[in-house]
Amino acid sequence: MDLIKKALEFENRKKSSLSTSQRVEFSREAKALILGLNEIYKEKKDEEIMDVMKRLTAIKQKIEKRLKGRPISD
Repeated sequence: MDLIKKALEFENRKKSSLSTSQRVEFSREAKALILGLNEIYKEKKDEEIMDVMKRLTAIKQKIEKRLKGRPISD
């Protein structure tokens, strides 16, 4: 369950005022954690793991939205 601990630590890290490269790192780390947790979830079907994956996915989506920036309106 070391992966779950890493995921919880990732959730609690400060995510404000990050550079672009830090955002990319966070996004990649979140993806790796989600995929790892998914493998565990396939075997155990534990709802706690699913909840952690959902929270990580929400964090990842926020980071990626910020990376893509605002659309330019004409």
